Amino acid sequence: MGIASINPATGETIQEFAALSDSELEQKLTKAAATFETYKTTTFAQRATWLHGAAQVLEDNKQAYGQMMTLEMGKTLGSAIAEVEKCAWVCRFYADNAASFLADAPATTDANRSFVRYQPLGAILAVMPWNFPFWQVFRFAAPALMAGNVGLLKHASNVPQCALAIEEVFQKAGLPDGAFQTLLIGASRIADLVADDRIKAAALTGSEPAGASLASACGRQIKKTVLELGGTDPFVVMASADVEAAIKTAATARMINNGQSCIAAKRFIVAESIADRFEAGLREQFAALKVGDPMAEGVTVGPLATPSICEELAAQVQTCLDQGATALIGGDVAALKAQLPEELQAGNFFPPTILTQIPPGTPADQEEFFGPVALVFRVASLDEAIKIANSTPLGLGASGWSQDPDEQERMINELEAGAVFINSLVKSDPRLPFGGIKRSGYGRELGIQGIHEFVNIKTVWVQ
Repeated sequence: MGIASINPATGETIQEFAALSDSELEQKLTKAAATFETYKTTTFAQRATWLHGAAQVLEDNKQAYGQMMTLEMGKTLGSAIAEVEKCAWVCRFYADNAASFLADAPATTDANRSFVRYQPLGAILAVMPWNFPFWQVFRFAAPALMAGNVGLLKHASNVPQCALAIEEVFQKAGLPDGAFQTLLIGASRIADLVADDRIKAAALTGSEPAGASLASACGRQIKKTVLELGGTDPFVVMASADVEAAIKTAATARMINNGQSCIAAKRFIVAESIADRFEAGLREQFAALKVGDPMAEGVTVGPLATPSICEELAAQVQTCLDQGATALIGGDVAALKAQLPEELQAGNFFPPTILTQIPPGTPADQEEFFGPVALVFRVASLDEAIKIANSTPLGLGASGWSQDPDEQERMINELEAGAVFINSLVKSDPRLPFGGIKRSGYGRELGIQGIHEFVNIKTVWVQ
């Protein structure tokens, strides 16, 4: 099976890659297992040197890596370069903190000495998505490698150049051959891969079906998984909020990565008394966005990653409109494409869209809209806002806007999500744990919690 890199702005095939043969995959697994036996004995200081080296490689090549991301999945060049810089940050964060995060933790018992020791597990499989093709991988790899594990990456099939480049980053940084390897394989081979005894655990960022499939395969083998899945993140704005700040942040929060982010704000739940003002301001922000070639300066919204994503989003929007919703702006793909230059006509472009007056029972109630579409709901009270916010099966992030301390505390306590950000957009940060609840997944990445996911938390009792 071939693996292709296709420019989503033009539909042009950039390069095709052959998937690994069974024998080539076996060689990589053998190398990973052999490398782990020596890599696990390296010191934190040595691993930190390598991770600092990876950070430097990233920063030295951020323009080239940014262009690669933009060509393969369509994010704007500026955001792609910023993504590379964030990857350097997470490498440095764990290089500087892993030794303390994984230091023996003493416990007071009736033993002469008792403590907890953290030890690596072995080869960890990372199944990663295309939307943040560098960041998703590095937020897994930095803690996993600093803990003494080795990594195997099964990246999304539409970003093979990024997948190979990431392996190259670690090679250039001086990590042992086999400490981090990219596997160019299709999704159909994952179940057999996790059945291999040399794979000790797996992490996945992606869709609910992908997460359920990996968790099922790992469950049959009694292997640990960490899953970060979808989100229908609420953005709750109460009357006490700084409405102008909320409007400006709302547009940014919805348009992160051309709207293709699990933690992008998707459902805007707004107090009735300020809803007219909020909708008018949000429409003005959306109208100012520039859709086009993501490599071009001034473009703020590029194409969606694949034609199927564009088609699914269009179907979701049309269903809402057919059932009575109103498009405050956007919604018409054909009208947008008519305004684009000829070389972009085959691209996967979708207009920034705001849907309001959405009746109950539409896809907006439960489904994730993975693209530049904002869904606005009006509420009469904070009780109603929290009820709507929690009404989906997903629970990744939530943003709450209020200057009332009591309202803030209620949102912190009652919004069902892995993260609640007050008066700010939701974002990942190496210093804080990241992950969701409900069908948004389980386990955590980043922070001290992230590095504890793929280690043996070993109790030691000395009498």
